Amino acid sequence: MSRDSGSAGTGAAEAAGAIEAIGAIAGSGVAQGTGGGWRRGAGVAGAALGVLAAGAAVGVAVERLTVGRGMRRKARLALDSAGPYGTLRGTPGTVVAEDGTRLYYEVDEPGGPEGPDGEAQAPVSRRLFGGRRAPAAPPLTVVFSHGYCLSQDSWHFQRAALRAAGVRAVFWDQRSHGRSERSRTEAVSIDLFGRDLRAVIDAAAPEGPLVLVGHSMGGMTTMALAAQHPGLIAERVVGTAFLGTSSGGLAENTYGLPAAGMSLVRRLVLPGAFKLMTARPELIEKGRRATADLFAGVLRWYSFGSKDVDPAVVRFSERLIEATPVDVVAAFYPVFAEHEKREALRAFEHLPVVVVAGDKDLLTPGEHSEAIAEALPDARLLLLEDTGHLVMLERPEVVIAQLGDLLAAAADGGALERGQRAAAGARGRA
Repeated sequence: MSRDSGSAGTGAAEAAGAIEAIGAIAGSGVAQGTGGGWRRGAGVAGAALGVLAAGAAVGVAVERLTVGRGMRRKARLALDSAGPYGTLRGTPGTVVAEDGTRLYYEVDEPGGPEGPDGEAQAPVSRRLFGGRRAPAAPPLTVVFSHGYCLSQDSWHFQRAALRAAGVRAVFWDQRSHGRSERSRTEAVSIDLFGRDLRAVIDAAAPEGPLVLVGHSMGGMTTMALAAQHPGLIAERVVGTAFLGTSSGGLAENTYGLPAAGMSLVRRLVLPGAFKLMTARPELIEKGRRATADLFAGVLRWYSFGSKDVDPAVVRFSERLIEATPVDVVAAFYPVFAEHEKREALRAFEHLPVVVVAGDKDLLTPGEHSEAIAEALPDARLLLLEDTGHLVMLERPEVVIAQLGDLLAAAADGGALERGQRAAAGARGRA
């Protein structure tokens, strides 16, 4: 197990080399050794982190005005109108899950239909052998699975980076979240989410190598997919990233509260609260709006570890969470105590894996990421200082750099090329 401790001072410099590596691998179509492996790059991440800077000036200016409830409300409205986050859109698609729930996804295709030379963006398929074109190699696709009470838009910075680097990527909304349909099954589970992910992959990336990226509930969804379809992991997956997630044991999490206090909350408060959220969601939604200031403070406490997060990013995260209906919050919460997928991690033993967590994450504390890394001794573990649960929003440059390193490691180890050969063989047998 490789372990690093990230600090807030690393900044954008970590990401640039990774972006270059991502672009090189995306453009090659096959495993092209970068010589870097797990090495970090240096420079500026360009478009990806420029988006972060765009909201900072407005965010800081508005934050200074937040004196009193009225001004705070005006500040939120200003941040909502000025913040650029969550605005990236791809080619939309839907797939029907096993219970009839319609799942929404978007695909970012690299470079559009044609490149600068007028040729379609499929470099390997354009190599000539004796005057004949080689068969097209299926492209690598990075599939992003978001967390509880979020949506695919939570990957805004990583999406900007991969789009700038020309990487094919799939972003989807878990059932009852974002633009996906409300679950038609009342008894939801992590296993059900794993089957949803398989349906999205079959629809949006039916062939070619895959890199799976999951945050929180999305990481658990990835583990469920591995438990159900280890053959898919072995044949097509060439790298995996687990961000702020857990392989089990969340029933014992105290969420930053004293153990005795959390025990009382579980026994006396949560059952009644969830029952009310399910029976009278409109009443609870009204109360949530009325206590927006208090609610925002709680969300910030559980989302971020640093006091220096761009206010526009903080507000963006609030909007994502506020968009999740309270009865969905109640219906999904119990699945985490039932989640146990440590054995499923064995499916990733042969792959480059990166595990990233914040040292101030109260929802999936760092020891859960340490447990994942212990089960995968060759994985890289990063526990980031002064960082909370929403690591991809609080430390986007680190996550972007790790994705670049992950793709480079897959290429250096030959996993990317093996995945393309396996996919080509599957097409030949069909």
